[in-house]
Amino acid sequence: MRRNIAAILFLIGLVVYGTYDYLKESPSDAIQMSELEANEVGIRKGQRAPDFTLADLQGNPVKLSDYKGKRVMLNFWATWCPPCQVEMPHMQKFYEEYRHQDIVVLGVNMTAIENHQEDVQKFVNKGQFTFPILFDTKGDVMQAYQVTAYPTTYLLDSSGVIKDKFVGAMSYETMKKYAMEMK
Repeated sequence: MRRNIAAILFLIGLVVYGTYDYLKESPSDAIQMSELEANEVGIRKGQRAPDFTLADLQGNPVKLSDYKGKRVMLNFWATWCPPCQVEMPHMQKFYEEYRHQDIVVLGVNMTAIENHQEDVQKFVNKGQFTFPILFDTKGDVMQAYQVTAYPTTYLLDSSGVIKDKFVGAMSYETMKKYAMEMK
């Protein structure tokens, strides 16, 4: 009986200490921590997305940081990828409906793993995709973002901070849901 009482008191003490330890962190400390994390560049939620410059379909350089102040849907895809093929019309619909609300869709084609760069232009023309398509010809950006499954989409807030990552094809409804949750 004494062992049971001692065990119960010990557990109560652990719970009280855990609660105290959890509550002692002030909200300002939590805000400072999230601000520090947001200043850290990386590919995890809460970190600033790594900046890059890639050429668009016309050969113009496009920098991710040029879109600061806008929410960005950064989508990595390939023409030969069946889920990507399914997702692209949803991306186009989303782009058409939300481009005037400070939301940008950037389609990063993983050109380094395409058979021919010309296939990308044919695919874009056939699908009548009008959102910005960028060529990752060396695979550097794909590697920096550790893209291992296709498609992969990073959702960035207006400060360039990663709010979410989605692996696999997204439907229009899913894009809309995630985009509306971002600031």
